[in-house]
Amino acid sequence: MEWLWKPPVQPSNEGLPRSIEVVMINDCSFVGETLLKYLPSNIRKLHIKRSRGALSKTLGIAYKILKARGDIFHVHYLLQDCYIATRLGKRPLIGHAHGSDVRVALNHPLWGRVVRYNLTRCDKVVVSTPDILSVARRFREDATYLPNPVDLNLFYPRPLVPHSGRRRVLIASDLNWEAKGTDIAVRALSRVRREVDVSVIAYGKDLERTLTLASSLGLRLKVLPKVPHERLSEYYWSADVVLDQFKLGSLGMVSLEAIACGKPVVTYVSSAYEEYKDFPLKDLNSEEDIAEAVLSADSGLWSKEYAYLEKYHRPEVVVEKLLRIYREILP
Repeated sequence: MEWLWKPPVQPSNEGLPRSIEVVMINDCSFVGETLLKYLPSNIRKLHIKRSRGALSKTLGIAYKILKARGDIFHVHYLLQDCYIATRLGKRPLIGHAHGSDVRVALNHPLWGRVVRYNLTRCDKVVVSTPDILSVARRFREDATYLPNPVDLNLFYPRPLVPHSGRRRVLIASDLNWEAKGTDIAVRALSRVRREVDVSVIAYGKDLERTLTLASSLGLRLKVLPKVPHERLSEYYWSADVVLDQFKLGSLGMVSLEAIACGKPVVTYVSSAYEEYKDFPLKDLNSEEDIAEAVLSADSGLWSKEYAYLEKYHRPEVVVEKLLRIYREILP
């Protein structure tokens, strides 16, 4: 698979001041970290992170944002971090929506007010998946879709290890029935249970429900321990096929990382979104179709999925789009 690797192309910083500082606040699925990693070397970078602890995500993050000095502030999630940065007058400010902040929090009686405030007060709003773009544009006509970058230094193909026996299937998404449709994946796999060995990763609020459902359907699940992000590739490399979500209609980071690791991905991608016109496997959400796709997924499907990833999600490609946004909002 080594022939797939291409040397990184340094994104152009033409039109930017000779040296600027980008302050990245919070993160989601390591998107911010990857963007910082691939920004041109003459851009100074500061990444303000926080934990889920009550103090860290309130007073702690507020103090860090207050002390930060930069030319551009780029904040992930349109929740309290973005609100704090706005109220502290950090400009120019990019609000980066990642999904649940717009899909769920926007309809919350308290958090909805915060999200709406951020949507209207940021200097620029970008969204990570096309399914939330139309929602964001109800508040900001200039909201822009910025594809998620995949760190190809961490996630890359390895030669297939031949094996005899059943297909090794990995359900790699968060085990969340409402958001990810894990139950749909389990029911689909139970239809071909004699032809697959299925593994899940032990994270998500519906882990126990998933195990109970699988057991009731006669499907045995191997539970893998949760590992740090940089080790997820080990799980992808050990699978023949990777399954992601079957609810949202958008490509998640699980799908992108698995494809980058050389594995065909079976997931639900909606043809309603123009951004996915080049993705080879669309509108896959019935149990029967999912089961059939799992058994037929091969290197031919993967090569088409990888071509899509290279065209839209290669980090240098995404960073080039981001630099154009930075040029647009810099005073």
